[in-house]
Formats: sequence, structure tokens, C-alpha cells
Amino acid sequence: MKLALGPLLYYWPRQSTLAFYADMADAPVDIVYLGETVCSRRHELRLSDWLEIAETLAGAGKEVVLSSQVLVESESDLKTLRRIVANGRFRVEANDMGAVHLLTGGDAPVADWIAGPTLNIFNPVTLGMFADLGATRWVAPPEIGRQQIADLRRGLGRAMETEIFAHGRLPLAYSARCFTARHFNLQKDTCEFRCLQFADGIPLKTREGAPFLTLNGIQTQSAQVHTLLGDLPAVVADGIHILRISPQGEHTGDVLRLFRHALDGRVPALDALREALPLLPEAPCNGFWHGRPGVEQFVSA
Repeated sequence: MKLALGPLLYYWPRQSTLAFYADMADAPVDIVYLGETVCSRRHELRLSDWLEIAETLAGAGKEVVLSSQVLVESESDLKTLRRIVANGRFRVEANDMGAVHLLTGGDAPVADWIAGPTLNIFNPVTLGMFADLGATRWVAPPEIGRQQIADLRRGLGRAMETEIFAHGRLPLAYSARCFTARHFNLQKDTCEFRCLQFADGIPLKTREGAPFLTLNGIQTQSAQVHTLLGDLPAVVADGIHILRISPQGEHTGDVLRLFRHALDGRVPALDALREALPLLPEAPCNGFWHGRPGVEQFVSA
């Protein structure tokens, strides 16, 4: 089973981002997704910088994928998307239908691309449509569970790589409005790039002080950290091909190593989960995988 590092969902300073990916060249990860998927105003790295990182990681033996933006809102966004699709070197993860159209339309459609988790694939017919259009891998939406994923794969009736969101704060929703800017009483277009101050987003609590959500620009995330470390025996038994680990402000490399050790049988899965708890920015959850409310932490009997 392969480990994938998902695209960086947060806005980190340029040097921090470059140092992070330099470390990932030696990390036990097979696939690295690169690019800005959340907000087009995040310009610490441009596409040319992402491509340079991609070449470095490819030279270190990683499979590199360029991820497209989830919400394309301007001609500038579309121009960047066209360049990603036409890069000619790396596979592309399509995260909206505009990217799918560019990949599959025209005189030379791309025959090997990845259907991202925000394409709303919730039934075999939809999955089959994307497979017919040339997608060779799909990333299951993080809110669907083990049984639904199995049903989709069985209903598809053909071989296709399956990747699931295995670790990180759950991306729950996207909006044209920036909630981080609003938190500081700023307009989206004059946000002062406040996201740079929060390596793991802005935590929100209920009036009673319980963790509630996380603000990350136009993206709303869970407060708890979804992790399937303790569920790896079931994940392996289901024949899932790829596990996606989402970058976090600290300890991403350590989390990747725990996943690798657990998959290789060097550490029992539940022991790996216990070792991971001090490395997480918030308490763990795995409810969605078990077909329960996502906020729950469910331990199988």
C-alpha cells in the first residue's frame, strides 16, 4: 500500500514551505501532491516554484501530482489551471469540473489523470463517468465511509486506483467568502494574508469551550484530526491502494513514519495511534470511516 502526501491546505511562509518539501524528499512517502488548492490569493509560491519542487521530489523517486484549485473564480485562476493541465510532465489531480473539461476536451485529451476528492463522487455511475473520461485514480470524498467506498468500487466493475483521506483535519466545505478575513473584520480582497499566522488554521470552539471547527481561509475544516492509524488492518483488508496524509504544521514526517511502520507490521496499528496522539494539533476522530458522525472516535471491538 502506498502513502501519499496531500496538497498543502494551509498558507505557510515561503521558506517554511520550501524546507518542508525538502524534508519530504527523504520521508517514507510514495506520492506527493503539490499546488495551491484553497485560495488563489496565496502567492508565497507561484506555479513555477511548485514545478521546481516537483522536479526535486521526482528526482528523489517520488510520484508527483499537480493539484488544481477547488474554486476557480477569475481569469487569472483559469490561466494557472490551463498551465497546470498543459505541464506535460506530471499527472494532474482535477478538483473541479473546469479542470476535468480542460483535461478531457480539445484535440489531445489527457488519458491519465486523478479525480480529486471535491468532484462529489458518491455513486458508481459518477465514478464510471470519470473513468470513461480518462481518470485512472479517484480520491474518495473524506465524508464517505468504509461500506460506501466498497459499494462504489464493486459497482464500478473495473480496476481503478482508490485513494482515501487517512489523516488530517477534514476539509468540510469551501466558500467564495473568506472566513479568516471575516474573523479579523477584513474584506477578502484586503485580507492582509492573515492565514500566514496560522500553520494549522484558526480553531473555533463552542460557547462551552469544546472544539467545533477550524477556519482556513475559504475552507472550513473539522476541529478534530481524522486519522485511520488505528483502523489500518481493516483498510488493508479492503484493498485500498493509497492513503492520503494531509500536511500539518508540525510532525508530518513523524506521522508518515508511524503509518509506514504500522503498514509494514513493525508496530501494531493501535500502538501507532497511541504514539501519534501527542503529535496531533487536536484530538483524533474516525467516525466517517465507520459510517458514524465524523466527530466521533470509534474503536472497533
